Amino acid sequence: MEATTASSKPDAIDLSQLCLSEPVAVDLTQLSLRPLGLSDLDDLMVWTSDEKVANFCSREPYTSKDQGIDFIENAAASFLWRRAICLKDRAIGCITLSSYADVDKAREKSAELGYVLGSNYWGKGIVTEAVKQAIKAAFIEFPYLDRVEALVDVENLGSQRVLEKAGFQREGLLRKYLVRKGKSRDTFMFSVLLSDLHPQL
Repeated sequence: MEATTASSKPDAIDLSQLCLSEPVAVDLTQLSLRPLGLSDLDDLMVWTSDEKVANFCSREPYTSKDQGIDFIENAAASFLWRRAICLKDRAIGCITLSSYADVDKAREKSAELGYVLGSNYWGKGIVTEAVKQAIKAAFIEFPYLDRVEALVDVENLGSQRVLEKAGFQREGLLRKYLVRKGKSRDTFMFSVLLSDLHPQL
C-alpha cells in the first residue's frame, strides 16, 4: 500500500486491507524506536483503527486517514517525547513521555509513560523491550528527571505485566481516577526511579 503524503487527499480507510490475519514471528534485535513521520501513515492506521487496541485508550478507533495525519503532524507537540515502536523499521506502535510541569511545578522531575501496540504483536515481549529502551532514553535525554510513572487500568493485566517486567513498581490503587469511554475507572500507579536503575545516585 502506498504511503499517503501531506499533499494527498486523505480518505476513509479500508480495514479489510489493513488488518493482519496471521500471527507475526518477532526478532527483538530488530526492534527500534524512532520519530514518527507521514511515511508511517498506513502502518499507523493498522493499530489506531483496531478496536482491541483502543479498548484501554481514552480515544475511539480511528476511522479516517485525516485522524492519522493529525496525530503524526500535530499531536507530537503535546508530548515531552514520542517515538514509533518499529520492527524492521515499520511502525507497529507508539511510545510517549508526557510532562505536566507546565501546570504543576511540583511534578517537574517526573514524566508519564504511555504506549500502544498493534494487537497482532501482543504477547511477544515487544512493549517490554520498548519500555526498557524508552526509560533508558528518558533518563539520558532528560537528566533532570527522577521518576517515570505509568497509569494502568485495573483490567489491563497485560500492561501491568509489561511494566513489572520492565522494572516498574506498583505503588497503589487510585480509585475512579481516570475516565475511559465516559466511565470513571480504577487505575494502578506504577513508577520507576532513576535510583532504581542506578542505586549509587
